[in-house]
Amino acid sequence: MKKLHLWLGLLSGLVVFIIALTGCIYAFQQEILDATEGYRFVQKEEKAYLRPSELVIIAQQQLPGKELHSIKYYKEKRAVEAVFYHYEPTYYEAVYINPYSGKVLAVEDLNKGFFRFILNGHFYLWLPPEVGQPVVAIFTLIFFAMIITGLIIWFPKNKHAFKQRIWFRWKNTTKWRRKNFDLHGIIGFYASLIAIIFVLTGLVWGFRWFAYAYHKAWGGTKSLVYEEPLSVKANPASQNILDFLYQDIRNNTPEAASIELHPPTSDTATISVNTNVAVGTYWQTDYRYYDQYTGKEKPVHHLYGRFADAGVADKVMRMNYDIHTGGIWGIAGKIFAFLMSLLIASLPVTGVLVYIGRKKKQQPKKR
Repeated sequence: MKKLHLWLGLLSGLVVFIIALTGCIYAFQQEILDATEGYRFVQKEEKAYLRPSELVIIAQQQLPGKELHSIKYYKEKRAVEAVFYHYEPTYYEAVYINPYSGKVLAVEDLNKGFFRFILNGHFYLWLPPEVGQPVVAIFTLIFFAMIITGLIIWFPKNKHAFKQRIWFRWKNTTKWRRKNFDLHGIIGFYASLIAIIFVLTGLVWGFRWFAYAYHKAWGGTKSLVYEEPLSVKANPASQNILDFLYQDIRNNTPEAASIELHPPTSDTATISVNTNVAVGTYWQTDYRYYDQYTGKEKPVHHLYGRFADAGVADKVMRMNYDIHTGGIWGIAGKIFAFLMSLLIASLPVTGVLVYIGRKKKQQPKKR
């Protein structure tokens, strides 16, 4: 187990360090962007928001020829986000609009910037996605094996050894090797218990087979493949369906913190509407799909449907991102995730120092 832990650590140490450190930096991404990008917010006014059909025209004038993916309203004091997204050719941009006046506050390329750079490191190690994604997934699996072997090595043989393993006892030693060994072992033990959660939630994105098995283990039966139902071609309705759906959902879901509408991208596409009762987490999002001609709701049989129809397994899968980032427990959870990621990032460093220290100790001293 010691040899396996050593060689797995030497093989994956740098990758684990990068993934943990970038995860640590990304933890407060939303809070930092909100604090530094003032165009995300607007002053509250005593008048109604502009209709989606009006905002669609304003947004498309900023990025002509590009496909509008969604219009996202917030409850108050935040700008509307019009997102343009396409896979090939690839673009991912956002237009921030004042929902009261229609004034364009900013146009941002979401594929650029500091946090996009950090996220690309976390997901792909800054490699092309088709290469980086499987590499990160494989090393995450290796890290899981390291956690298991590390816990087996750490487990003490008796009560006296157990006391030494759970906390630092440095009063009678000044040797750096001993202190570094304790840093690796004791921090490794406590951090590993949380690292297992990071690893499992990360593997859900890393391997499709793992996502299916994970969902099934919780008793899930729904499909994990996102598919939109189709609209039946008919004559256009007498009123704008996008505006009608927005007003209807706003009136009937007053607790919604955000309403995100996806205009149809073809004559058979549906209008999907996502409502969320919280800002900063995603697991409680309610996904609904409507015929673009009649406004009639279309049922779906996959994971991303109405929140009221989600079972335990479906909710666990929906929580995956919020658990991985710690956001499900609010700001306290993000602080905790930040600290744990920082400790995990330290393990490859202290592990290498343990290896170097032992190599030096094994060398015979010259007279």
